[in-house]
Amino acid sequence: MSIKAVDLNFVYGGGTAFEQHALFDVNFEIRDGEFVGLIGHTGSGKSTLIQHLNGLIRASSGALYYNGENIYEDGYDMRALRSKVGLVFQYPEHQLFEIDVLTDVCFGPKNQGLGEEDARKKAMEALKLVGLDESYYKQSPFELSGGQKRRVAIAGVLAMEPEVLILDEPTAGLDPRGRDEILDQIKRLHEEKGITIILVSHSMEDMARYAGRLIVMNHGQKVFDGTPKEVFRHYKELETIGLAAPQITYVVHGLKEKGVDIDSDITTVGEAREAILKLWQKKQAEKSGD
Repeated sequence: MSIKAVDLNFVYGGGTAFEQHALFDVNFEIRDGEFVGLIGHTGSGKSTLIQHLNGLIRASSGALYYNGENIYEDGYDMRALRSKVGLVFQYPEHQLFEIDVLTDVCFGPKNQGLGEEDARKKAMEALKLVGLDESYYKQSPFELSGGQKRRVAIAGVLAMEPEVLILDEPTAGLDPRGRDEILDQIKRLHEEKGITIILVSHSMEDMARYAGRLIVMNHGQKVFDGTPKEVFRHYKELETIGLAAPQITYVVHGLKEKGVDIDSDITTVGEAREAILKLWQKKQAEKSGD
C-alpha cells in the first residue's frame, strides 16, 4: 500500500474574487505501515491536504496515486478508496447519531453492503480494538464521556477495515487522561494491526512520542519531511512558521549551551531521563575512581 502525491495543487474559488491557493506543488509518498505526523499552523493546508487523500477534495492540478493508480483517472472507484482510506474528522463525536453505540458503529459496514450479522461482527471487532467492551453496546453514545465518544467515532471508521487511518486532531478538547488513552489506542492499532496512520496534531510532544515521520506544512507547501529528530533539529526555523519543538528540546539545548555533554537530538522526556541518568552514573563512576 502507498499513497503518493505528485505536484499536488489546490485552489479554493478558482476564477473568482475569492480565489485562494491552498496547496502548492506538494510531493510525498507514504508507504504501508508508516506512522506519519502532519503538522502546521492554522491555515497551513494540512486539513485541505488530508481531504485529498481519500478523494473528498479533488486537486486543481497534479496527481494522487493509491497503490499505483491515479485516483483522478476516469472510472476510478472513489467509493472503494474511501473504504480503504478512513478519515476521522476533528470532533468526530458530532457525527454520532444512532440510538446506541453498536448500531452507530454498524452504519459504515452496512453502507458497504454487509448484512446485519456481518456488520455487527465488524462493529464488535472495531469496538474491541478501541477498548470498548460489550457493556457499552446498548448505551446511547450521547451519554458517554468525551474520550469514549471519540473512541466510538474511531471504531465507526475501523469497522470498515481501512488500510489507512487519517485522524485530524483526534485529542482536541480532551483532558490529559483522555488524550493519552486515545493516542495509546492509536499506537496499539498501528503496532498490532499494521494500519498506516496519518495523524494531524498541534502537540509537538505527541508527535515526538508517537510518529516515526513528520511532514511539516506552511502556507500550502511542504517545508520539512523526515524523522522527528531530523525535523526538530530545525526548531529555530519551525518557530519562524509559528511552530516549535517539544519543550524538552529547548531544555536539552540549554544544558548543551552550559557545557553539559548531552545529545541535542533528544525529543522526549524519556530519552532525556535516560541520558541524564547515564551522565550521573558516569560522574559517580569517576568519583569512585578518584
